[in-house]
Amino acid sequence: MTYISLAALEGVRHSFFTREGGVSQGIYASLNGGIGSHDVRRHVNENRARMAAALGVAPEALLSAYQIHSAEVVVAETPWKNEARPRADAIVTRVPGLAIGVSTADCGPVLLADGDARVIGAVHAGWRGALAGVTDAAIAAMQRLGARRDRIVAALGPMISQANYEVGSDLVERFLAADAGNARFFRSATPPGHALFDLRGYVEARLSAAGISKIENVAGCTYAEPDRFYSFRRATHRGDSDYGRHVNAITLT
Repeated sequence: MTYISLAALEGVRHSFFTREGGVSQGIYASLNGGIGSHDVRRHVNENRARMAAALGVAPEALLSAYQIHSAEVVVAETPWKNEARPRADAIVTRVPGLAIGVSTADCGPVLLADGDARVIGAVHAGWRGALAGVTDAAIAAMQRLGARRDRIVAALGPMISQANYEVGSDLVERFLAADAGNARFFRSATPPGHALFDLRGYVEARLSAAGISKIENVAGCTYAEPDRFYSFRRATHRGDSDYGRHVNAITLT
């Protein structure tokens, strides 16, 4: 999947890859890019090589981090080995030929680009990282590389929708403790004390509050569309032993 706002930038390629077009089998079918999954490693490697080819980079230049649901950001300057992935939830770079990506299976992927400064970013925004400010941290890191907030374009990829994201009162309380205004991102659910969380709306609001005005937000629920998307929550509800991961990546040409 490509988005109009990013595709319009000269010298920038990107994709929010779906689960289609790979070689994995069973619960991982078919374009599983999850290095941390229990899928056959050669299948994952082939899938990631296909993604790299679609982005126009070498397989070893498709970089992702060891994600820890944090606000940590790493600057990519040279390729790293998969076994030496940095622990972070956002990657930024200004180096052409490096594709930086995040893996998701319900969490929110955000791709960022300042086409004039030629600085890009990829963000993994689960609820913990989003609340901790991972998008703010990524934007600040891009600024340090020469980007400007008023030029940054942001695209939010497929993630779990509010209708399918039931959470407990403890999560609601964390968000309200951070900002009482966060109540607008929750809707009552059954049983009492539970709520439905609008992760997409929250991430978009954080981007807007950080001064990002060019935000493209295309609907797509990872939980509700099993033929197109992997979903950790859906796999859990089904009792599956594991689940596939999407790769959402961007590169400078």
